[in-house]
Amino acid sequence: MDVLTTSAENHLAEALRLLRGLVEINSFTANAAGVNLVAEKTAEMFAELGFEAEFSPCATEGTGNHAFLRRRGAGGDPVVLVTHSDTVFPAEEEIKNDFKWDERPAEGRIYGPGVIDNKGGTLLIWMILRLLKEKRPEVFDRTHWLIASNAAEEITGADFAEQTATRCGGKAKAILVFEGGPVDVRGWHLVSSRKGRSTWKLSVEGRAAHAGSQHGAGINAIDALALALPSIAAWTNAAEERTVNIGHIGGGTVVNRVPHEAMAEWECRAVTPAALAAADAFFASLSGQAANGATLKAERSGHTSPWPGGDEVETMFKHWQAAAAEIGLTAISVPRGGLSDANHLWHLGPTLDGLGPWGANAHCSERSADGSKLPEYLETSSLVPKAVMNVLALESMLGGGVRE
Repeated sequence: MDVLTTSAENHLAEALRLLRGLVEINSFTANAAGVNLVAEKTAEMFAELGFEAEFSPCATEGTGNHAFLRRRGAGGDPVVLVTHSDTVFPAEEEIKNDFKWDERPAEGRIYGPGVIDNKGGTLLIWMILRLLKEKRPEVFDRTHWLIASNAAEEITGADFAEQTATRCGGKAKAILVFEGGPVDVRGWHLVSSRKGRSTWKLSVEGRAAHAGSQHGAGINAIDALALALPSIAAWTNAAEERTVNIGHIGGGTVVNRVPHEAMAEWECRAVTPAALAAADAFFASLSGQAANGATLKAERSGHTSPWPGGDEVETMFKHWQAAAAEIGLTAISVPRGGLSDANHLWHLGPTLDGLGPWGANAHCSERSADGSKLPEYLETSSLVPKAVMNVLALESMLGGGVRE
């Protein structure tokens, strides 16, 4: 354990140099050239560890290439290490907010676009594999490794799961997702399940009329929408861990015209497929005619299945729990409401998420003078212990040899 920690500390300066190289590339999802450059830099990082790179176009128009880096070892089902190359920050936003690599040793933090989501995760994978190759070569050499980096995770690029499944033959020894892992008074969070999500749009068609002289001839689309919204919101249910968020509404033009159209968009999240399906069935039933004669059309615009976790995940988590305890830390298994690639990949094998470093404020680029707004940052002190924790857990899970 001490040998691993010392080795990780010795590699930290190089690790931060590599991380800076990734963070300084704008890789907003729609910036295909930037995403591709991050993928290529990632491949260069792992080439020295014996990984061969394959780049494959993302099916979503205007996006970059997925990166698949493989080292076969002794073969068998691969351990799939999952990250992503894209971020949510357009170049214009980074410039406007002066959001760039900003290392602040006094705070113990590094600020920058993607530093925790998810270039820090990519960097941690590199640290883990470097430590395994140097200090646990028997584990490193015999394991079939596949690093899968999504080009469009931030917009849920739908084909990444299919492409990953193809490259691991439809089955993995483990799916390990390196999204950030928070730390609080309870311990170091590892994610063992995630809610699923469906997104919906309700379009309402009424009939326009002069609001003064022909009010009765009109059919008010906004009135019909307003009557439907409470029934949609009512599907939030704490007992079933299901939430509905109506996030966008619109309609009409001017106040002296009966509005002939209106719309609303919302998302629903739930822990279990059944809870999400029940809400979806109700939302679909909204299509038809409203009491005032308006026509309603409900359409599901997106769907991501829940990752329900379960006994297999908790069994795998025990390796990380024991590894954390070995270095004097506490690891806890937590559910999470946000989506990640785990939602799309968990069917390939036992899955664990939140394996990346500790940080906060992902997707935020603003900094206010009073400190009430801080941009995305990485807690530098989390890199070494999280790398060592992962190495010890992988050694245990993969049947490693005697500890040094």
